[in-house]
This record gives sequence, structure tokens and C-alpha cells, in this order.
Amino acid sequence: MNPRLFLLSLLLCLASIPAFASDLWLEYPGGKGVGEGKRIVLVSGDEEYRSEEALPQLAKILSQHHGFKCTVLFAIDPKTGEINPEQSDNIPGLESLDNADLMIIATRFRSLPDDQMKHVVDYVEKGKPVVGLRTATHAFNFKGASAYAHYGWNYKGKEFEQGFGRQVLGETWISHHGKHKSESTLGLIEDKSHVIATGIKDGEIWGPSDVYGVRLPLPGDSHTIVLGQILSGMSQTDAPVTDNRNAPMMPIAWTRSYKQGRIFATTMGAATDLENAALRRLILNATLWCVGREDKITPDRNVALVGEFKPTAFGFGTFVKGKKPADYQ
Repeated sequence: MNPRLFLLSLLLCLASIPAFASDLWLEYPGGKGVGEGKRIVLVSGDEEYRSEEALPQLAKILSQHHGFKCTVLFAIDPKTGEINPEQSDNIPGLESLDNADLMIIATRFRSLPDDQMKHVVDYVEKGKPVVGLRTATHAFNFKGASAYAHYGWNYKGKEFEQGFGRQVLGETWISHHGKHKSESTLGLIEDKSHVIATGIKDGEIWGPSDVYGVRLPLPGDSHTIVLGQILSGMSQTDAPVTDNRNAPMMPIAWTRSYKQGRIFATTMGAATDLENAALRRLILNATLWCVGREDKITPDRNVALVGEFKPTAFGFGTFVKGKKPADYQ
């Protein structure tokens, strides 16, 4: 056969193969390392902070440097198979939580159907560990009838008031305590003795996302690891603001428990925040703590970025259109 005709025939055949369900998420293999034998499911889906870019990079670090098996899920347009963070009602692959050892979640105001939400709730209610990033404090917002409406960020019922954010992570959405897009966040270590703070010094954590407001004290057994100092500009070297918003400073990273499961929450976690190595170390340390391998935390564990990482600036409508999960592989 003419080589050109053969190539054309091959391309036509490939084009006719339907997309598999696994084309809607990413899988990174496990291997040797401190994460060997553990599976992490990373759930993206927010309109603003580019979790669809942050979580694949985080999964690469956890998989390639540390041996965790990682699955990354996305908000998907069911008509095109493309990533669309504004599609609030579809995150395929949540059934992978059924045999996960850790959920890392960075969603915002999701209104998932019951058949998807069931996997999240079943996972959490078993008392399994969770790492919540940035908008996970307001991860869910149900717009219609749902068997899981109590997981919504502003749920009014006293038995699970303010939903997943308040009851599981320790806080729901409250406010921008720093000025959004003009005042950045510097991390000051509140508990230098905690294993999650290993290898991190005051002022090394920094991100362009602003400090979120939380209510003090945080509920139950919540324990603050890092405080967020509001800076007057969008550079790590900018001075702190001179008003009273840093007195007291808001917690930006803390631990707690839910049904005996270890919980770590941070109000940082925009994709652009992940350019900061100290924040990546904080999340790696928290991951190891959550899965019970805190004895493996050392100050020199590898948190180097894997491949090219040039995250999109946060903002509504700024997501890169036309991307499919494989584009972030």
C-alpha cells in the first residue's frame, strides 16, 4: 500500500475509536518511595483558582518523586469531553474514591448529581483522610434537590451546619480577609514543632492568593500550623499591611479530625501558589501525615516541579479552553 494512503487510513481508524471513560481523568502510576502502596485521588473543579492545572502538577510530584499512585479528576463538559471548570455538575471518575487512601480536593461550589456525590460522602463518612485546598472550604453548593444537600457550604441544618467545609475541614466560606488580587499572603509558622512544618521556615511560604477570613477559634480539635500575614502588594518582599487585619492573623493551614480521619486544610492552593516550593513541601508533609507516614517526613524530601509548569493567573473565565485531561499528562 502507498505509505501515504496507509497513514491516512490509520488516522481515520483512530479518529473513529470512541473515547474511553478513562480519557476523562488522569492516572499516574505508583512506585518505589514513601508513598508506595498508597492511592491518592485528587479532585479538581473550581472556576477561579485553576485547580485543573494545579492538581496534575501536584500528582506528578507525588507520583514521580514519592511513589504514590495518583488519579486526577476534572470538571468535564459531557458533550465535548473537555475540561470546563464552569461545568459545576459533572466530575467523572469519583468512584475511584472507593479504594483511595487519601482525597485531595480543590473544588468550588459544585452541584454534583447524587450518583457522583455518593462516592465523596461515602469516602468522608468512613473517616478517611482529606487534604482540602483553597476553595474546598466551599466545595459544594447544591442548586436543587439532593440527598447530600447537607454537604453544601451554607447548609442551615444544625446537624451538619455549613456542610463539608465547616464540619469536615473546619471552616466554610467567610470572606476575603486580604484584598483579592492586590494583597498577597506570607506564611508564618505558628507551630514549629508540628511534623507538617518540617523543613519550612517563617516567610518561606508565599502566594499571590489572598488570605481568607475564618472564625476564631476554629472548631473542635483544629490545630493551627501556619498563619497568613497579609502583605501590601503582590510580591513576597512587600511589607505587611499597616492596618489591624494582621492582629490577629488568620490561620491558613491547620489540622483536625473527622470521625477519626486525619484532616489537613489550607486556604492557599491556587495554581500560581504552587510555584512556591515551601507550599509544595507543606502539602507533601500534610499528605504523608494524613496517610499515617509522618515518620517518613524529612526536611529534604523532593518537591521539585515535574516538567514545565506555567500556571494561568487566577480569575473567573481565565481557564484555558479546549483542553482535555490528556493535555495535562
